[in-house]
Amino acid sequence: MLDGKLALTYRDDYLAAFSKPSGLLVHRSPIDRHETEFALQQARDTLKQYVYPVHRLDKPTSGLLLFALSSSAAKALADQFAENLIAKHYQAVVRGWPVSQSIDHPLKLSLDDLKGKTDRAIEIQSAQTAVELTATATLPIAFDRYPEIRLAQVSLKPQTGRRHQIRRHLKHISHPIIGDPKYGKGALNRFLAAELNINRLMLHCQSMSFTHPVTNEAITLDAPEPDAFTQLASQLHWEQTPK
Repeated sequence: MLDGKLALTYRDDYLAAFSKPSGLLVHRSPIDRHETEFALQQARDTLKQYVYPVHRLDKPTSGLLLFALSSSAAKALADQFAENLIAKHYQAVVRGWPVSQSIDHPLKLSLDDLKGKTDRAIEIQSAQTAVELTATATLPIAFDRYPEIRLAQVSLKPQTGRRHQIRRHLKHISHPIIGDPKYGKGALNRFLAAELNINRLMLHCQSMSFTHPVTNEAITLDAPEPDAFTQLASQLHWEQTPK
């Protein structure tokens, strides 16, 4: 289910940025053959020109999505992504109250990443994600073996760009993202969908900072907070964590 529409947030002669809703694929995928709507085509229709994808966001993840407007700008941006030179900032809502930490946990390549590859030695990749606890909330409802439900807002800065890295890292520390159908807790997701109307993955790419591919100027682009996060905040009344 789409959570809104693709919206243009920035454009110059060389690149464009959009705010991608949860539920929208970036481009065609054999995993979702039934899908007919794609961010790539919507961006081309909006700008009335060819655009070049330079990175990806998971279908259920919302947030900032960059496209280059020329092949040379696309290569420059893709190189920055490949070399982990782009500072990415995400926000998420997770189960429990994790401590702020840096997760350094290698990840296996997914089956999709391994298609066509014969060198099995590259199946394990290093992966690092910085996690900062920013706010907490409690629902006074007994669930599972706990007397209450604890939820947290976290700020996330992945230092590497592995497939599903943030989602897998948060599962690894036993604080999965709310609404995650693959790495989350199904029973809790269903309960919160019924109680709080959370019907999406609560992961959002908030901003990116990088070097402009043509002007070489430092640039930071942002995506607005989606309605699902704003509505949840009005229901939970987050208690901010002291800095």
